[in-house]
Amino acid sequence: MKNDIKNLQHIQQLVNTFYEQVQKDSLLGGIFMGAINDWPAHLAKMYRFWQTVLLEEHTYSGSPFPPHAKMPLTADHFNRWLSIWKATIDLYFEGEKAEEAKWRGDVMAEMFLSKIEFYKESNRKPLL
Repeated sequence: MKNDIKNLQHIQQLVNTFYEQVQKDSLLGGIFMGAINDWPAHLAKMYRFWQTVLLEEHTYSGSPFPPHAKMPLTADHFNRWLSIWKATIDLYFEGEKAEEAKWRGDVMAEMFLSKIEFYKESNRKPLL
């Protein structure tokens, strides 16, 4: 039986494995490698984000959307992101928090894509 996502070590395992897969991915790898200059800092930020979201330990502040606002992302990118995200969760974890992590990924992908399409069409600067 697999563990549920219960602590920072679990978050780190999830985030590290996920980004290892993303970096190697033919669709996402180039985008992430081009956008992220400091991988240790990015990973630390993602640990804090998911620690805040899933464990309710408030270590992250800020808005996750603005860095993505002007990126050339489409539904295909978000679908691949979700596929890797969910496969990584399923590889190591099961339980309530694991399911919540998958659901939150779905919600974020939908929200980000909607906002990106809005700003692409309007040429307005993202607020959040």
